[in-house]
Amino acid sequence: MGSLNEEKLRFCIDRGGTFTDVYAEIPGKTDGQVLKLLSVDPANYEDAPVEGIRRILEEYSGEKIPKTSKIPTNKIEWIRMGTTVATNALLERKGERIALCVTRGFKDLLQIGNQARPNIFDLTVSKPSNLYEEVIEVDERVQLVVDEEEGEGGDCPGFVVKGVSGELVRVVKPVDEQGLKPLLKGLLEKGISCLAVVLLHSYTFPQHELAVEKLAVGLGFRHVSLSSSLTPMVRAVPRGLTASVDAYLTPVIKEYLSGFMSKFDEGLGKVNVLFMQSDGGLAPESRFSGHKAVLSGPAGGVVGYSQTLFGLETEKPLIGFDMGGTSTDVSRYAGSYEQVLETQIAGAIIQAPQLDISTVAAGGGSKLKFQFGSFRVGPESVGAHPGPVCYRKGGELAVTDANLVLGFVIPDYFPSIFGPNEDQPLDIKATREEFEKLANQINSYRKSQDPSAKDMTVEEIALGFVNVANETMCRPIRQLTEMKGHETRNHALACFGGAGPQHACAIARSLGMKEVLVHKFCGILSAYGMGLADVVEEAQEPYSAVYGPDSILEASHREDMLLKQVRQKLQEQGFREENITTEAYLNLRHEGTDTAIMVKKHVNEDGSGSDYAVEFVKLFQQEYGFKLQNRNILICDVRVRGIGVTNILKPQVLEPTSLTPEVEGHYKVYFGNGWLDTPLFKLDNLGCGHIIPGPAIIMNGNSTVVVEPQCKAIITKYGNIKIEIESNTTTVKVAKKVADVVLLSIFNNRFMGIAEQMGRTLQRTSISTNIKERLDFSCALFGPDGGLVANAPHVPVHLGAMSSDVLVTNHPSAGGSHLPDITVITPVFDNGKLVFFVASRGHHAEIGGITPGSMPPFSKSIWEEGAAIKAFKLVEKGIFQEEGIVNLLQFPGSDESAPKIPGTRRLQDNLSDLSAQVAANQRGISLIKELIEQYGLETVQAYMNYVQLNAEEAVREMLKSVAARVSSQSAKFGLNNDVTIEEEDSMDDGSIIHLQLTIDSIKGEAFFDFSGTSPEVYGNWNAPEAVTAAAVIYCLRCLVDVDIPLNQGCLAPVGIHIPKGSFLSPSDKAAVVGGNVLTSQRVTDVVLTAFQACACSQGCMNNLTFGDNTFGYYETIGGGSGAGPHWDGTSGVQCHMTNTRMTDPEIFEQRYPVLLHKFGLRENSGGSGLRKGGDGLVREIEFRRPVVVSILSERRVHAPKGLKGGKMVLVGPIT
Repeated sequence: MGSLNEEKLRFCIDRGGTFTDVYAEIPGKTDGQVLKLLSVDPANYEDAPVEGIRRILEEYSGEKIPKTSKIPTNKIEWIRMGTTVATNALLERKGERIALCVTRGFKDLLQIGNQARPNIFDLTVSKPSNLYEEVIEVDERVQLVVDEEEGEGGDCPGFVVKGVSGELVRVVKPVDEQGLKPLLKGLLEKGISCLAVVLLHSYTFPQHELAVEKLAVGLGFRHVSLSSSLTPMVRAVPRGLTASVDAYLTPVIKEYLSGFMSKFDEGLGKVNVLFMQSDGGLAPESRFSGHKAVLSGPAGGVVGYSQTLFGLETEKPLIGFDMGGTSTDVSRYAGSYEQVLETQIAGAIIQAPQLDISTVAAGGGSKLKFQFGSFRVGPESVGAHPGPVCYRKGGELAVTDANLVLGFVIPDYFPSIFGPNEDQPLDIKATREEFEKLANQINSYRKSQDPSAKDMTVEEIALGFVNVANETMCRPIRQLTEMKGHETRNHALACFGGAGPQHACAIARSLGMKEVLVHKFCGILSAYGMGLADVVEEAQEPYSAVYGPDSILEASHREDMLLKQVRQKLQEQGFREENITTEAYLNLRHEGTDTAIMVKKHVNEDGSGSDYAVEFVKLFQQEYGFKLQNRNILICDVRVRGIGVTNILKPQVLEPTSLTPEVEGHYKVYFGNGWLDTPLFKLDNLGCGHIIPGPAIIMNGNSTVVVEPQCKAIITKYGNIKIEIESNTTTVKVAKKVADVVLLSIFNNRFMGIAEQMGRTLQRTSISTNIKERLDFSCALFGPDGGLVANAPHVPVHLGAMSSDVLVTNHPSAGGSHLPDITVITPVFDNGKLVFFVASRGHHAEIGGITPGSMPPFSKSIWEEGAAIKAFKLVEKGIFQEEGIVNLLQFPGSDESAPKIPGTRRLQDNLSDLSAQVAANQRGISLIKELIEQYGLETVQAYMNYVQLNAEEAVREMLKSVAARVSSQSAKFGLNNDVTIEEEDSMDDGSIIHLQLTIDSIKGEAFFDFSGTSPEVYGNWNAPEAVTAAAVIYCLRCLVDVDIPLNQGCLAPVGIHIPKGSFLSPSDKAAVVGGNVLTSQRVTDVVLTAFQACACSQGCMNNLTFGDNTFGYYETIGGGSGAGPHWDGTSGVQCHMTNTRMTDPEIFEQRYPVLLHKFGLRENSGGSGLRKGGDGLVREIEFRRPVVVSILSERRVHAPKGLKGGKMVLVGPIT
């Protein structure tokens, strides 16, 4: 492998969704040949990669190769290909018909997933469709042995064996093959012959899955995907979803590959044919499977830029920026490929090693819109058909149109393939006409806000949309770097893809980067990258043990066995030992946490291996910002990676040139200061050492490289383009009356981005499962007056319920929701002036109280619920006040007459999570200061107000439209066109929530009057006023069908009256723990039914806690969402005011003394009607030792109501 054959051709191919790129190395030529074809063109050829090879072979050999003949292989050394066949099948849901086989009691497990809904403000709760058509349950069960006594037998049924991971496993029930056989035959009779299998704990005990496979194959199934074979890692849900993806895609891929290979003559067996996998490695056709193929094309691009730019053109870490038509992929490279073991693609979770590539729905085809006084780009795309306006197919305005108007796209250098005969250029005239129509709309709006406002030109509008698109693409780049503790500005931007080089300078400048690199093959870099990749074989197995001398020896033994396997596979492919390198990894985590890190083994100079634990602690601190002291390190998995080094393509070094750069022509290009006469160069005619000052256009094949003013392009010795960026401070003159419509969109993005990054910092630096994995937290920015500026959409019940009066609080009287939700608030100063507040609220699963988990179901006063903090300065003069906060948490309750209440049972977790909240706030402060440094304080504070006014306008327009459409049967029309609607619902104890909603249809204002609501209760479902405010703001945001920021402006046109002394405005001594999790959901149901938006959802959060003096566990159990006028409700999902994750069944049984017997949908419980309500959940838990169990739940007496004649649903029993 890797030998150089000068007489044969080498092909690198990227079969994309729209185009197929071919790069071929031709004997005797220093430069490769490039060919670009439509991926689908049935009128001219069957398969684009085969056609590309045929055309180049014809040209090289001078011999005609008929399309009907097989391709001769005697002049081909190798073919390497990446393909989007798998990706497209997944996106379009055009995979194989498959069924799912699961352990009995868990047939709905993959549909439920982690319960979270994708978009918290989407009332339709749109979730990706299942890949499988049918589900069969197999009678079998294995259990983990959790203590020695149980392992010795006793009264426990079954027998005990040691699993692959080293854990003891009790086989309670072997596979019932006689019961399974007719179920499998039934699938075959329905035409389903592909099967995905996931059985509980098969990661450590795969024998039952293997038995199912043997039976299925024997009956005639064509393909069986076993979760234990594909990804032998604990967690049944992602493992099962991966098996489903594999079963769904692998037959499609095999069919395509079989067709591809059949187009060549019998000599193909001597040609090395390899396919790119999602992890950046190549695999032969026989080992190329569905779950490893989804990122095949993008992986080639990452290999391409990393292997040709890092270390050769720059020493800086690289951010890969691949901008295409419908989306943009971003990645990072700093000397090694950054991989993730789990990701979500096209709605499907895949658990397998793959490159860490983030995708944002912004590309050349992203739609341009003007809504509510703000520019919006995407996420909708115009697609390839009809495409942008300039494509002459009657499309809509898109980013490509904006670039065309600005001169960033030069029609003279763009293929003339448009119009009825596909021979016309881009239509600049039609594009300008559409922009002029949009300009009339924008300028009309601006004049309505400020009669003295100057009209915006078409060019200013187009540039504004480009700037908004750039900011949209900056957000995932900041996330990719800063989430892992890296400064974005210290990177270089490696830009490729068709549209990327047009935006590169602006994006780099916005991110504070000084350097952009554009590869000479940037338009086909994914294809070129295929020739730079190595062949990779991986093997992995679970191993569960505490890290120590004995476990290290066992891990080393397992590592040696796995390395032997991957070496053998590579040798079978023709690799000699000297061309094989290997890597070894241990997947490690701290005890008590759920965050594992795959740690690579480093070899010391003397040949010995480094200490995995030392490296793990270092990586943990780098990624999460702190060290965990006095905690065991646990081994989860052993993984090895064998690499067959190929060393195929080598960069060509250019000789320096002394010639003057040749200008091809001059074009008018619009930059921020107006039209500039801009020279255009062709990269083919530029040489090493040429320096091109901006502004300039460099044509690189079909890619346009825009070199902005205050930048300069340098042609490197490898023929690539290096652009040096001069930073400049953005100075903006603040309009006194109306916001700049472009800056409004940019600041909406920036403010929300700050809140989101605070959330990522909190998740990254926290300790507890509740915050780190279940994501029960929220982060926000406030103005100096306490008005909410931006609230990242984490947990809706936290929305708008934060207070900015104190530095740390959880008391309802200080704006808290309930005691477990602790809020940390930090002021932001600029030159001694208070300019912002930042705040983070996290649910602490333990803060004391009468039951473990701090969610007592029978509390009657707030002091029974744990530590209540009205105000405490957590950090003073930069010093964390640990002693003071410890006293508050350990000794709750100051009422001497009250019984002594236990303090927190997890003090160290509390302190660590509070520190993480402080760190999240600190991150927000630094980002705000960066924003002030970039734009100036006056501008930032002006737009702090403008974004709130923008949200207010959106809510006003929504209220006007609601008033216009509400039915006269359920509304009363009063004076001045007021619309009044009354709605009420009951808690299970009979307490009533009564709402009179009055909407002013002219002003777009609403008044929520809760008069008539029942008084404070002698229970814990009293809800502080902040909870009702949060419910109202959540409902309003759901009803606004536009992606507006969530801020104080949403409540500006709204009045809320809550009678004092009611259970929605209780006394400060009232118990409130249930108000946040029960009553908030009922208020939401009442508000949404008043608006006639949707029927009631499950109406509570089903908070389950259990534990003893040694541990505590907390979860919220989902249910059914309410149906709407045009949609059915969704089953088994978190509804409305919560969106926290559910613990995986295998983790649940591995970490806690429980057995989960069933977790599935309660069929036909959602209520019938024209649109069916979502079904609830059934969760059956057996406790393996005595624990205190508590549940806070509702809808056991009064069922959720239907809407407009829809039937009520079933109430929920507890057994």
